[in-house]
Amino acid sequence: MSPPHLDVLIIGAGLSGIGTACQIAQTFPNKSLAVLERRDRLGGTWDLFRYPGIRSDSDMFTFGYRLRPWRDPKVMADGPSIRRYIADTAREFGVDKKIHYGLKVLRADWSSDDRRWTVDALHEASGETETYTCQFLITCTGYYNHDAGYLPSFPGEQQFKGLRIHPQHWPENLDYSGKRVVVIGSGATAVTLIPAMADEVAHITMLQRSPSYIVSVPGFDTVSSVLRHVLPDRLVYGFARWRNLKLQRCVYLACRRWPKAMRGLLLSLVRKQLGKDLDMRHFTPSYMPWDQRVCVVPDADLFEKLKSGKASVVTDHIDTFTENGIRLKSGNVLEADIIVTATGLDIQLLGGMQLSVDGEPQNLRDHLTYKGVLVQDIPNLAVVFGYTNAPRTLRADLTAAYLCRLFKHMDANGRSVVVPHDADDCRTDASIMGSLSSGYVQRGNGTLPRQGSRYPWQVSHHYGRDSQMLLKQPLEDAWLNFSGSPEPRRSRGL
Repeated sequence: MSPPHLDVLIIGAGLSGIGTACQIAQTFPNKSLAVLERRDRLGGTWDLFRYPGIRSDSDMFTFGYRLRPWRDPKVMADGPSIRRYIADTAREFGVDKKIHYGLKVLRADWSSDDRRWTVDALHEASGETETYTCQFLITCTGYYNHDAGYLPSFPGEQQFKGLRIHPQHWPENLDYSGKRVVVIGSGATAVTLIPAMADEVAHITMLQRSPSYIVSVPGFDTVSSVLRHVLPDRLVYGFARWRNLKLQRCVYLACRRWPKAMRGLLLSLVRKQLGKDLDMRHFTPSYMPWDQRVCVVPDADLFEKLKSGKASVVTDHIDTFTENGIRLKSGNVLEADIIVTATGLDIQLLGGMQLSVDGEPQNLRDHLTYKGVLVQDIPNLAVVFGYTNAPRTLRADLTAAYLCRLFKHMDANGRSVVVPHDADDCRTDASIMGSLSSGYVQRGNGTLPRQGSRYPWQVSHHYGRDSQMLLKQPLEDAWLNFSGSPEPRRSRGL
């Protein structure tokens, strides 16, 4: 039997995959569409991560979908609530019936003769391989390895007799009550874990090599809550989304334009929340704001736990693990029953699948991205990335809307293939995330697609410019090559 053929095949049923599928299903009810998901449930990151307190690292009004806004005054939602929101969205748009679970995509090969992708996926439970073909392939797999997080080698780590955990693989029903816990790291995961665990453990310590910028925001949107009593939800949360978008962008631009002044402002806010008894040395980064992502906490919860004495911060380097904890370069010892290595992500693109065109292997690090969506010299392939300086869903929403525009244009003009080509040779050595100095970005620099020196190969991480570029500008230009007539309709087999 011929493998099932689809108009559009999406890899990944996480936040961006479901959002993309919903937009396409809504715009093209007659197009055949499927989503392949390796896990047994949808949700992606929000199904994989189960550590205490897991939540969004930005406000939900901008983190939520444009086509189905977040309608809860709670600003930063917990992981289970976000997963339910994704599932409810998939159900509302009928996408939940188009997801095929338990499939790890192994390879995808484009055939120029057949003008289609052939995708092989392993059903991990049975060990059988399933094959699909499609006209257009969209990867929504994120940019990190779901099998394992980044875990550096620590001196003496085998000596430690307690429990060592990476947040990406949190043990189910772990009892940490009354335990001494050390969390290694100072990023979004660490600042979430500390307040979530502090009330139940004997003591919890955040051990960092260097501090991060930490900003407190209100955990509840009082303005929206009040407005709900006099205005329709659509207007209330539409306004909240617009307001937060503008505010986020203004803060980011201010940090880039006046870094010293904004550094002083951010640190003064932290100083006010900490009070006089805590050492600002632990909260004063060596870099300028937004050279790395800024950590956000709701209602100053991290600072409150530190002030209460239930939690503490230590800035030092690890000398060695010991049987009962960690000895630091300063000579101090942190005793621990549990060590949580919140050391970050291991970057991996396309979910680890092999990509080829007419049998020739392709690596994304050798390519530019056209408008941050299509891949240079690879036909009918879109890769959905998020922003580094704003909620990732914003970019994923724009990408899906652009693809809908593109599909309409191709259908109207009788074209089945689109290939972007860089005739100006504007490739640079920087990656599309090169503006960040975060460890995971630098480690993955050789894996990510390259950054172009000019439009349309330059990824700006600017929501306003991207909105204009992806939603308003003409689809036909000097860099996109359209060809092929549509295939005759036939049974799709799904």
